[in-house]
Amino acid sequence: MDIDPTQVIRDADELSALYGPALERSVRKQLDRLDEYCRAFIAASPLLIMGTQNGDLADASPRGDFPGFVKVADDHTLLIPDRRGNNRLDSIRNLVRNPPVGLLFVVPGVHETFRVNGDAVLSRDPALTAQFAVQGNAPRTVIVVTVKEAYIQCSRALVRADLWNSAKFAAPGSVPSMGTILAKHTCGLVDAQAFDEEARARVPKTLY
Repeated sequence: MDIDPTQVIRDADELSALYGPALERSVRKQLDRLDEYCRAFIAASPLLIMGTQNGDLADASPRGDFPGFVKVADDHTLLIPDRRGNNRLDSIRNLVRNPPVGLLFVVPGVHETFRVNGDAVLSRDPALTAQFAVQGNAPRTVIVVTVKEAYIQCSRALVRADLWNSAKFAAPGSVPSMGTILAKHTCGLVDAQAFDEEARARVPKTLY
């Protein structure tokens, strides 16, 4: 795709002129700490999207568990267990190299989301990981986030997406399965049907 270079915005002042000023409430809502309302939203969230960066590449990764799986240690600190995955380690490797992190908390049935930005370190302290043990299994590491910005995000994106409307959930078979995609993207290394059948049994048994 060819993009007209004369129409590309590269100047922050030009961008501001195009969109206009932010509402005063949108500016004033931003905190540098977590108050009781921030804590309540985070405690209700079973899912967050974590944004990290490595050099010129950015990455976004989901983190999910039971509501309250992210602990608020104090007004400026969040603790996130790094649960089992595929060991690519994209996000946490990024954090080791580049501490800034962005978090987007989601609560089922709620159209607003909650954003937290800050810096993160990765801890393997047994006293810390033990706090997040489930079914006798502790995570290998805990992501410790120092909060710099925290604020509620308006509902428009999720309202437009109509995300929580079950009548609009994807019909079975309308989205390619993971096995199907892996078979194609690994040039046949993965057998699609075998992977999907095995995953149905394996994933519930290996969540922790």
